[in-house]
Amino acid sequence: MPVYMISRMTIHDRASYDKYEERFMAIFEKFEGKMLSVDEEPQVVGGEWNATRSVLIEFPDKPKLFAWLTSPEYQEIGKFRDAGSTAEAIIVKGLDDEA
Repeated sequence: MPVYMISRMTIHDRASYDKYEERFMAIFEKFEGKMLSVDEEPQVVGGEWNATRSVLIEFPDKPKLFAWLTSPEYQEIGKFRDAGSTAEAIIVKGLDDEA
């Protein structure tokens, strides 16, 4: 069953964040991740949204997502993400095809 990670972040140091982005896709794709949306101007339809970027990604299953998230390669570039932004993220499960 597919799983999705939804992130919202505020980028406060673009140079540091760019170092994260430079290596992100090569690592992400090794774990069968699929980028569904990256938006720096999402349309707010309810509540307040103070983040400067939203990201929606998909993985085939939760084990692959966590393998990516905890991989040494991703952990290594995470220091640039953390230096350049603050973020909130959640993982949600996809609907079962039979549902």
